[in-house]
Amino acid sequence: MTDTTEPLPPEGVLDAALEAFEAQHPSLPLPHHAVGPPHALTPVQRFDDMVDRWFDRIRGTEPADRILYAITELGDFGLIWLLLGFAQGLRSDEDARAAWRLAAALNVESVLINGLIKTQFKRERPVTQEPRPHKMRIPLTTSFPSGHSSTAMLAAMLLTQRASRPAKVAVFGFGAVVAASRVHVRIHHASDVVGGVAVGLTLGAIARRVWPLYRD
Repeated sequence: MTDTTEPLPPEGVLDAALEAFEAQHPSLPLPHHAVGPPHALTPVQRFDDMVDRWFDRIRGTEPADRILYAITELGDFGLIWLLLGFAQGLRSDEDARAAWRLAAALNVESVLINGLIKTQFKRERPVTQEPRPHKMRIPLTTSFPSGHSSTAMLAAMLLTQRASRPAKVAVFGFGAVVAASRVHVRIHHASDVVGGVAVGLTLGAIARRVWPLYRD
């Protein structure tokens, strides 16, 4: 007679073995260990993995590592944007006042991102066992959204209020590189960067309306 019983999946084999052992040793109770199937990735996780694999093509290569690590360090605490703002402020008293307005806006943005939004999501940062090719500051805050990305977009929105089109492309382009560097150095997931860009553009649009750098 042909046995038509379907073979048990791996998790079923383990469950059956544990049940048989428990039946033969009733005085030695064991916890039930069910081996679940692999978890399906969410669309966000699939997006993060796709972008991470793309960055794997240039991670560990020079000069890509050196450049992107240096750029991500310049983005710490909005340093590069403050330098640009105050360099621009050397042109006139009006530009100097604009630089201080930029600094104040970036401080408010930092409080909102690190003190409010990140505490609501509490997302873990990417985990890596590989040594970093260059030294960098490791943030203590949680991952979503990316503060570097938010700061870059807010600063770009404000700094380009009176800029020419080529200048706007340059400033926003550099902001995009700062944001992307956070994925390259494995400090943020790609979706953290997308979230940071969205928050930064939103805050920038609000700031330009209610507290612009220049009174046109």
